[in-house]
Amino acid sequence: MSQAQAQDQKSASPARDDASSQKEKVRPEGDVEEVSTNGSEIDLLSYHEHRAGRLVVDPEEARIEFGEKTASKLKLTRDGTKVLWPQPADDPEDPQNWSSRRKTLQLIIITLAAIVPDFDSGIGIATIFALAKQFDTTTGVINNLTSNWSIFLLGWGGIFAVMLMRRYGRLPVLFWSQVLCLGFLVGCTFAPNLKTFTAMRCLNGFFATCPQVTGLYVVTDMYPFHLQARKLNIWTMGFIISPFLSPFAFGFLVARADWRWSYGVGSIYGAVVLGLIVFFGEETIYDRTVKPIPPRPTTGLRYRVETLAMLFGFSIGINVTNAVFLGEPAPVGYGFSQFAIAGAYGTPIVAVLIGEVVGRFLNDWIMNVSIRRNKGVFEAESRLWACYFAIPLYICGFVVLGASLQMHLSAGALVMGWGIAEVATMINTVAIYAYCNDCFPKNQGEISALINLARTLGGFSVAYFQVPWATKNGALQTFGCEAAIVTGLFLLIVPAVQWKGSMLRERFSA
Repeated sequence: MSQAQAQDQKSASPARDDASSQKEKVRPEGDVEEVSTNGSEIDLLSYHEHRAGRLVVDPEEARIEFGEKTASKLKLTRDGTKVLWPQPADDPEDPQNWSSRRKTLQLIIITLAAIVPDFDSGIGIATIFALAKQFDTTTGVINNLTSNWSIFLLGWGGIFAVMLMRRYGRLPVLFWSQVLCLGFLVGCTFAPNLKTFTAMRCLNGFFATCPQVTGLYVVTDMYPFHLQARKLNIWTMGFIISPFLSPFAFGFLVARADWRWSYGVGSIYGAVVLGLIVFFGEETIYDRTVKPIPPRPTTGLRYRVETLAMLFGFSIGINVTNAVFLGEPAPVGYGFSQFAIAGAYGTPIVAVLIGEVVGRFLNDWIMNVSIRRNKGVFEAESRLWACYFAIPLYICGFVVLGASLQMHLSAGALVMGWGIAEVATMINTVAIYAYCNDCFPKNQGEISALINLARTLGGFSVAYFQVPWATKNGALQTFGCEAAIVTGLFLLIVPAVQWKGSMLRERFSA
């Protein structure tokens, strides 16, 4: 596999992040440093993969475990308090050695791209009543044919994208998936009938999902271990907030203009993201274990052209169905106007932003406390302590939301319930991504694809039963049972993983 397939030639000697704090003498290219520890030879450049889930972070502890000679060769953060994992190669094209500005640009691009899939899907929520009128059918038929099946295909598209990324790299698959995604969204904009519209939406969903599985790759390619959860927080925020952006923005638009304008504006956003990928996106794949590391085959404009020419469940469910709950007249819903429904979707947007801030500090605090308690060693299972903070919030949010819908409490109660639930979703999602990434550093794409598949299958299924169930037995029972299911899964899985996780990792890595 070729290395660093689309690095910018202008950054041949970049100002470095933490990964570049150790200005050591550069070894000949491909001269991988091997050291002996516990009687066996190890490669420092791949050590973090072989000891996945347990990393020696404190330099003093590294001297004890590796010996003084080996520890002296480890590269540290600028302040000298943490060992860098992965250990960056002595190569300016290693993404770990890129400048902060160069890394941040790639993080922004992948975050904006991660917004696209659910943003496009969410346009259907804002236009559901207009579509039903346009195609002379009911909102239930529109949801079942278009929204639900497009969400279903979002998950499977991620599995397909990972297969291609393993062979061709991050950037070309991202580029071509977004080209096709944009084309099918334009098809939605001009669809003459319901069958054509349904086909375009489903195909858009399948190809759009690529950025939601690429981001974990990109973050771990560029950033050292101790910064990954913080950066994943930003990328995760992008696709968690995205389903609410389009109902919020386009709800106001649909109230005054034709529904096709919503898909037209969505196409413009997709075109902007595609332009950023074409002009500023870079290939971040870099295998430090290849000996010797091959140079880039071409440079400049030719290289950029050649690089591009290669080829969360209940939370999603309530996003789809809340438009129905809010729009339907009593006793099922609130009977809100199109303007009021659009305004209500500002709630989860603010909640996700709050969750990003809380998660940023909570994950860093948990990581640092864990390292201190383990005498300088980080255990991946400590990431899961954030779930204990998120689950009570999730229960509270869903119960309040269900009670609000059933008893027609004030809009303030509705906002609080929905908002608290989304804060919990944001915190919990980041914790799961960070934990899986720590445990499986060689399989970031597969992790992203499977988590994305699980959450979209959940969202796909919820839209089928939630409104009928709430209509028959009340929203409090519906949302209460959903909160109970999540809590039960948490109690069955998370404590057991924290208890036996390290043993399982050692068994399967042996």
